[in-house]
Amino acid sequence: MLAKTYSAAVVGLEATTITIEVNMTKGNFFRLSGLGDAAVKESYNRIGAALPNVGFFLAQTDLTINLSPADLRKEGSGFDLPMAIGILAADGKIDSRQLGEYMLVGELGLDGSLKPVRAVLPIAIRARKEKFKGLIVPSANIREAAVVNQLDVYGMDNLADVVSFFSGSPHYEPMLVDTRKEFYEQQCKFDLDFSDVKGQESVKRALEVAAAGGHNLIMIGPPGSGKSMMAKRLPSILPPLSLAESLETTQIHSVAGKLPGDVSLISQRPFRAPHHTISQVALVGGGNNPQPGEISLAHNGVLFLDEMPELSRSVLEVLRQPLEDRKITVSRAKYSVDYPASFMLVASMNPCPCGYYGDPTHHCVCTPGQIQRYMNKISGPLLDRIDIHCEIQAVPFKQLSEMQPGEPSAAIRERVIAARKIQEERFKPFKGIHCNAMMTERMLHEFAEPDAQSLEMLRMAMERLKLSARAYSRILKVARTIADLAGSEKVESMHIAEAIGYRNLDRGDWAERGI
Repeated sequence: MLAKTYSAAVVGLEATTITIEVNMTKGNFFRLSGLGDAAVKESYNRIGAALPNVGFFLAQTDLTINLSPADLRKEGSGFDLPMAIGILAADGKIDSRQLGEYMLVGELGLDGSLKPVRAVLPIAIRARKEKFKGLIVPSANIREAAVVNQLDVYGMDNLADVVSFFSGSPHYEPMLVDTRKEFYEQQCKFDLDFSDVKGQESVKRALEVAAAGGHNLIMIGPPGSGKSMMAKRLPSILPPLSLAESLETTQIHSVAGKLPGDVSLISQRPFRAPHHTISQVALVGGGNNPQPGEISLAHNGVLFLDEMPELSRSVLEVLRQPLEDRKITVSRAKYSVDYPASFMLVASMNPCPCGYYGDPTHHCVCTPGQIQRYMNKISGPLLDRIDIHCEIQAVPFKQLSEMQPGEPSAAIRERVIAARKIQEERFKPFKGIHCNAMMTERMLHEFAEPDAQSLEMLRMAMERLKLSARAYSRILKVARTIADLAGSEKVESMHIAEAIGYRNLDRGDWAERGI
């Protein structure tokens, strides 16, 4: 007897509908076709143990299972459930008339329990697109799948529940989640706040400018000056995610298996801080089974690289293209997938190997050659792509001992949101452009054209600092953001002057003069 069930395979961020054809005849053989990986091939072992443990015993049969389309590679244990239901339907133990209306996904335990799997959200999106009536998933994945409206989503604890469902049991109701209510309730809840930061007003100003325009930023200063502390508080002043951004971000984390079980939608901008021993593949994505990397997990949020020079130079250089294109294409012999990578790069570093070069309270023991080699770990082309270079000094004891808190994140966030609203209105006719950091060269001439006085100031800075054409564009983008924060329609000389001040590492004498 032939039976068909339906599931989905995820490649990149997109799911493809998979038809699981199960044919059962007399005999004693098992065949599985359809380019399944090791986890798929081992499904039969798990199914064979699970069926007797939930009360189903199969006679010796000739069993052939095909995963169609057969030329598409299938990965993971999520095909256990649809294969088990297909076997029971082919054996006549389940009425197969409703199987075509539902998509199924889930891993089977040997006791018949259903265990969570990755990438349920893109599978749910695909099920709705293909006009399936419903989706059956493990209970641990139900909130993730229930984000998709116009689709009945059922969470099941074990295989026996799924069999009972297809047998017509009225005890199962689709999960309903008020995702919008939960989304908006969680948007303004942050564990970290800028009110904890004492002093460092110039650095907080630089972070505010970076957040308002979506600019990349690097902080350089001695150990203990607060670089990591302030970077971790950056998400608290970023504008809230829109529902579309949240869905896109949640989908990436779902595919990577990084979505917490109690979360239906990611409501806050992601903050990713990988260790400096990270590999190229872990950073940009890929692998034998393609997965999003850290730059994609930071999409619509922040990628924080602490102790940036300690990262391998080859790892740092792979950031060049994603910083420009805001996406990454991972191409290998067997596949090519695209992942979004529109993130804010925030980095920190010490000024020298010992960390105290230019610090008035500590003596630096590094030689000029050591300092130069340390700085050269970050290439000029990569520094060009970082809009704001921010120098930072340790906070004096007097400021640390003051009990008065700093400006709260909520107040800074209001100014950032106001500046972003100006940018959203400005770029409304341009698809895919949301903030000043995304402006093209043509947009710079239209929206950030400096006046004669500002142009002369820029010319002097270009000649003195030997800036590249890319650095010139970055200065104009930052100046446009500073003007937006000030509520100015035009980019004026004072905005240009502040933007030039954020190019400290472009100075040829930086490593000679101290901070």
